[in-house]
Amino acid sequence: MTDESKAERPASVAVAEFARPEALGLDLQPLQDATGLENRIASPRIQKLGLALAGYARYIRPGRVQILGGSEANYLNILSPDERSAAVQGLRGHGICCIVVTRGLQAPAELIDVARSDRIPVFRTQALSSVAITRIGNFLESRLAPRITIHGVLMEVFGLGILLLGPSGIGKSECGLELILRGHRLVADDFVEIIRRGLDCLVGSGGPVLKHHIEVRGLGIIDIKEIFGISATGQTQPIDLVVRLTRWIPDAEYDRLGLERSTVEFLGVDVPALEIPVAPGRNISSLIEVAARVQLLRQRGFVPSRELHEDMFLSGEGDPRP
Repeated sequence: MTDESKAERPASVAVAEFARPEALGLDLQPLQDATGLENRIASPRIQKLGLALAGYARYIRPGRVQILGGSEANYLNILSPDERSAAVQGLRGHGICCIVVTRGLQAPAELIDVARSDRIPVFRTQALSSVAITRIGNFLESRLAPRITIHGVLMEVFGLGILLLGPSGIGKSECGLELILRGHRLVADDFVEIIRRGLDCLVGSGGPVLKHHIEVRGLGIIDIKEIFGISATGQTQPIDLVVRLTRWIPDAEYDRLGLERSTVEFLGVDVPALEIPVAPGRNISSLIEVAARVQLLRQRGFVPSRELHEDMFLSGEGDPRP
C-alpha cells in the first residue's frame, strides 16, 4: 500500500441504508414498525431460511440478509399452527439482521411476532427470489468491498484504467487534462476511491463532490462534462496500470529496457506499475499513451523489450544497454 492511501472504511451496512428505495430497486415494503433498522449487514452473501425453519438454525450466519421465498412459505403452510410456531421460534437469538420476503408473499404472523420481539426488520418485495438475491448481492458486494482512498488521477486510456500517482504539484491533473484533449476519459481527479471486487480486481471511481471535475493550478476547478461532453468522463474503471510521476534527477538510474515491471499493492492486489520522470521537454501524456499500448501488448503475452533482448542475445550482440 502506498503513502497516498487512507484507512479502509468499516465493512458493514445499516439496514436503514440497505432498505432505501434507490439502493436496490426492489421497492422493499416494511411489514412492521421501524424497529431494528440500526442492525448491521456484515456480509454480501445471502441466506435462505429453509434449513433454519426445518430445525437447523445453527447454520444461520449473523450479519447476512435472510430470504423467505416460495419454498420456505410453502413449507410453513403445510405445518400445523404449533409446528409453525416452533419452527419460527427457532430463529430467535441467532443475530439475524433482517429478512426479505419475496414474490409478494404473505409473511406468517408468527414470523412477524418473533421479528418484532427480536428487533429483526422484515421487508416484502414483489420480485422473485432469484432477482432479489442477485440485486441484494450486487449492492452488498459493492458496498461492503474493501476500499481505500488514493490521492491521484484515474484516467481511461485506450480502454485501460491508468492511475496517475506522484507528489503534489508534479502535474498529474495537467497530464489528465492533456489526455482528455487527446480523446481519453477522466474517471476521477484528486481523490480516487478504490474497491476490491473478488480476489484480484480493483475498480476506481471518484467522489460525489468533485464528480466530472478536475483541478488545474492557474485555471481552478474545471467541469469536464460541461466543456468536453459526457463522453469525456467515466463513472468507474478497473485499474490496469499505475504510473508514478517523479521529478527528474540527472544522476538517477532509470529503467531503459522495460524488461522487468514493478508492482504497487492495493488491498492485497498487485497492479503493474512504472515510473516516469518529469522534466522540461518531456511530453508525459504521449508517454502515458505509449505505456498504455505497451500494457495492452503485455496483457496479450507480448513484451516488445523482452523480444528485442532475446533476439540480440541469440544473434551474439549481447546486452543492448550502453
